[in-house]
Amino acid sequence: MSTRDNSNSELRRRREAPLITPTDLGQAASESIAGSMNALLADVFALYLKTKNFHWHMSGPHFRDYHLLLDEQADQLYAMTDPIAERIRKTGGATLRSIGHIARIQRIKDNDADYVEPLDMLAELREDNMTLAARLREVHEVVDELRDIATASLIENWIDETERRTWFLFESSRRSL
Repeated sequence: MSTRDNSNSELRRRREAPLITPTDLGQAASESIAGSMNALLADVFALYLKTKNFHWHMSGPHFRDYHLLLDEQADQLYAMTDPIAERIRKTGGATLRSIGHIARIQRIKDNDADYVEPLDMLAELREDNMTLAARLREVHEVVDELRDIATASLIENWIDETERRTWFLFESSRRSL
């Protein structure tokens, strides 16, 4: 076989190979990280869309405040998506590929109701953010055990942001005395 045939064969193999980023974490760790982070990514997308849904359908006397609060929170959730997906890729995994993929693995429940009371919206989002914080902690345990320090560091910041969203939703929904 000629050198040129070997080069063509190698090029063909590279083009057909799956997208696997080299990592010192190992294949088992990479698969574990990708699995837990993809589930997290699906939840973040689901919570982002629910937050935007409630933002778009907000009404009532506190419309402006709630509308702006939910828009700010949706932006924060959306800002998490790319870093999550990039960590999956950096650690050798493959990310979500479609809305269908998200729907199959999301754990945050959708709300397709025609009308939801404003305070019920805030309460539902508060509970979802509390659930997300718990899931972030679970993933933190996984990546910490696998010595994926960079992912653990990002998750620590996302826990803080999620707790802040929960706090704001709680305080915004308290009834006046």
